[in-house]
Parts: sequence; C-alpha cells; structure tokens
Amino acid sequence: MYYQVVPMDRSHIPQIVQLEQTCFSVPWTENMLTDALFDPQASFIVAEDDEGNVVGYAGFHVVLDEGYIDNVAVEPDARRHGVGSALLEVFCRFGAANLAFLTLEVRASNEAAIGLYEKHGFHRAGLRPGYYQKPKEDAVIMTREFAHASE
Repeated sequence: MYYQVVPMDRSHIPQIVQLEQTCFSVPWTENMLTDALFDPQASFIVAEDDEGNVVGYAGFHVVLDEGYIDNVAVEPDARRHGVGSALLEVFCRFGAANLAFLTLEVRASNEAAIGLYEKHGFHRAGLRPGYYQKPKEDAVIMTREFAHASE
C-alpha cells in the first residue's frame, strides 16, 4: 500500500472528522481539529494514499521538553500496512532530537495499539482508571524517554 506522510492542513479536516468517527467512540469535532491545527504547540500529520485520501493521522502537543501524543488513527482497511508506524516514527524522531519524553494514553483493551507503541520503545508507565467513556475503560499510560548528548 502506497502512502506518504505530510503535514496536516485545512483540506484534510473533513476526512479526519470521518476517520475520528470511525475509530473513536468520542471523536474530535471539526472545531477541535481546526483549533489543534492552528495551535503553535501542536503538530498534526496525515498519511495520504496516491489519490490524496487520508488513510491515517496523528497529532501531538509539546510543552517545553515534554511531548503528548493526542491521537493516532488509521483507516481499518489500511491497518497492518505500516501507516501507524510511519506516523509514530515522525514523532519519535522529533522526540529523540528535542524532548525528554513522549507520553500517551491507550485503551487497556487495545492490544494492537499497545503492541505498536511497545515496538516504538514506549513502556507502560501507569493506569488511569475509568479514563475512557463509551464504553467506560481504563487507560494505560505509555511513555518513551529520550537520552540527549547534553545530559
């Protein structure tokens, strides 16, 4: 499957809204995505197929030397083709050069996502009981620390 990772722009938002609705029980809205797009502390990227269709997207926020991954979503038909890995790799490369750590939450039952994050060097750092709604579920906190030459 061909795809390329590019910065998110306003034209991607309608497709990302649909992807959010497909992947999450409490999806981000168009307004939330637009706000995030113009947040100077945020970076959102998309994976596009050869026709410009969004097959995945991811976003994160940075505060000082800490990164927080907000969302990683991949179209069901595009899963297990490296899309999620490619999106995560962009943030991990940025983190290795600029951050002390990256962190995220993931549903405790989402074994595929947990495996993907572990493959990228994240480890389980804690639990947020009852964090998710629809259905109510715990979140596993996963973190990846980065060593810097200046330390």
